[in-house]
Amino acid sequence: MILTTGGFGEHDGQHRRLHELHLLIKHQGMWRAGSVHLEEPGDTWDGRLFHTMTCLSGNQALVMGGRTSPVNPALRMLQLRFAESRQISAMGRAAVVELAVLRHVENPTGPRWRHTATEVRHQGQMFLFIYGGRSAVQPVLGDWHFLHLEELSCVQIPVEGPLPVGRHSHSACSWDGGVLLAGGLGAAEQPVGSVLFLRPTERGFRWQTVETQPSLLPRYSHTAHVHDGKLLLVGGVWLHSPSVPGVTVIDLATGLCLEYQIDTVSLEWPLMLHNHSSVFLPDEKELLLVGGGGNCFSFGTHFNQRPVCLDLGSILAGH
Repeated sequence: MILTTGGFGEHDGQHRRLHELHLLIKHQGMWRAGSVHLEEPGDTWDGRLFHTMTCLSGNQALVMGGRTSPVNPALRMLQLRFAESRQISAMGRAAVVELAVLRHVENPTGPRWRHTATEVRHQGQMFLFIYGGRSAVQPVLGDWHFLHLEELSCVQIPVEGPLPVGRHSHSACSWDGGVLLAGGLGAAEQPVGSVLFLRPTERGFRWQTVETQPSLLPRYSHTAHVHDGKLLLVGGVWLHSPSVPGVTVIDLATGLCLEYQIDTVSLEWPLMLHNHSSVFLPDEKELLLVGGGGNCFSFGTHFNQRPVCLDLGSILAGH
């Protein structure tokens, strides 16, 4: 099951922030839309977007940051708990979700959106590494925080190495006990083309650059996944090529960086690969794209009409 929260989209013919939770369920090889029932009648999504949602266990997720308008950040953390899943018909299922506002826990990282939150391990304990983003005051943030997942408080962990440039709309993936950071939009609205690894050390962590050949084209608003020693970058926005970003595969052992275009002939609409979400299914070597699109002053507002499934088998086998 895949749960989608918040965002901006079309509802009843109007473009607006979305207050509903949406569910996708794969059953017998077919994806179907499910339904979400909130456990408490008064529970409701607060309309935030550009937040992070991190799965903490098999049935819980932590929501951090985001905003409800360009000047109103979301200040409270939310906790989602899947109470149960039940069959509602021969065609689909429903998930019962408990939506809890952590009212007594202020967001310890400060207001931010378009940031990342990635699980890391330090001295046998799990933390969320919250990095970057932007706020109503700062167009680019370059700070980071380690959030202890049991106490929901930030702790100081030593980080060595050269400081990365601040950024938002970047990607971050857990890998080898640390974090892989790629791309983003930096100061002066310039896309970033670096790949960094927050590598675990005995004392804490250390920043190091992942060299790629050829150099990675700068991009932002993409998604990323790690599979079998390879970093997959999906979509995004770049300014240095006439083509649209597809799927980039970076071999983390050799640094080889290859770009692949996506065959969209079977789609009846132009595929929007920015402001999207993606879920990598390792057993099937498939990538499910959910959402995507946005506003353009010249061409109006466009969204992906339905989820799209990409077959990455040939790419991963031949790389």
